Amino acid sequence: MTRLYLDWNASAPLRPEARAAMAAAMDLTGNASSVHAEGRAVRGVIERARAQVAQALGAEGADIVFTAGASEAAALGCADRGLHCAGIEHDAVSAWCAADLPVDAAGKVTVAEPARSALQMANSETGILQDVPQGLAVSDMTQAFGKLPVAFNWTGCTMALASAHKLGGPAGVGALLLRQGTEIDARIKGGGQEMGRRAGTENVIGIAGFGAAAQAAARDLANGMWDRVAEIRNILEQALEADCPGIICIGKTVARLPNTLCLVTPGWKGETQVMAMDLAGYAVSAGSACSSGKVAASRVLAAMGLDAGAAGSALRISLGPAVTRDAALRFGESFAAARKKALARIHPQDAPGRTQPASAR
Repeated sequence: MTRLYLDWNASAPLRPEARAAMAAAMDLTGNASSVHAEGRAVRGVIERARAQVAQALGAEGADIVFTAGASEAAALGCADRGLHCAGIEHDAVSAWCAADLPVDAAGKVTVAEPARSALQMANSETGILQDVPQGLAVSDMTQAFGKLPVAFNWTGCTMALASAHKLGGPAGVGALLLRQGTEIDARIKGGGQEMGRRAGTENVIGIAGFGAAAQAAARDLANGMWDRVAEIRNILEQALEADCPGIICIGKTVARLPNTLCLVTPGWKGETQVMAMDLAGYAVSAGSACSSGKVAASRVLAAMGLDAGAAGSALRISLGPAVTRDAALRFGESFAAARKKALARIHPQDAPGRTQPASAR
């Protein structure tokens, strides 16, 4: 069986550029805090990656603090700041904020006080984009960076979160982007690494991969790669709407990430859909990968006003540049067949295409 990976929002495949940069970093010996030649060589790798990330993410002049991922960056930027967010934010952000900002049925958030708020740029489950206001305290840009032409310096945000493995870099490394001069308290204390904001010997191998992946992602974006992904996503969406009467395409009426399709099939649980498609050779998700293994309705969709049944029957399909049109349509055919079979088993009286006996009409 040839499998098809359709879970790029969870983690993008490792880019060859990142793999090469990481392999080269493995050959180095030394601590970046040491002043001898070996230490300076390691420091050079880190600072080169910092410059690559800054350029790719439109953050020239900003302070970039490397972390163990976007979740740590969220804790570093959001904790103990009295911030507000909406119920659609990633758990890594909402854990540190009061989740009381209003969300409408289209998934759009109203921010009354930007300087006291955190707001994602793109939702990982629905792909819905937000209008990031000037002066926002924190923006989670992990899904938007590399897929959309956005730059940290354009946004006017004080801080932003980024993650390497969403760009095709390694898992376990991320960054907190800070407007220059922004003061934050270190949560990991010890040495003076990362400008005194994050103690601990740097993950040189991961950071090198992050820098190379960010640079490659910016190149692909400039070359229109994600425009082609959006075309394939739209073709798949149209095919599914035609073949699956009654499905709901979340976020279709507003701006979305170019690769994301969130479907609701009432009556068919999301986790069951994931298992069925996995057995058929397709990797998809019922929501954020950080919530995998939890049998619960999507709180993102619940915040948008969907009832528990609908929110629990969502499937996220997230494409990447390696997904061809033909492969996407094969998935669509497989999904439509599996859905018809599942609904016939769960609700035989309502199965698509089933004719009711005259006595029931």
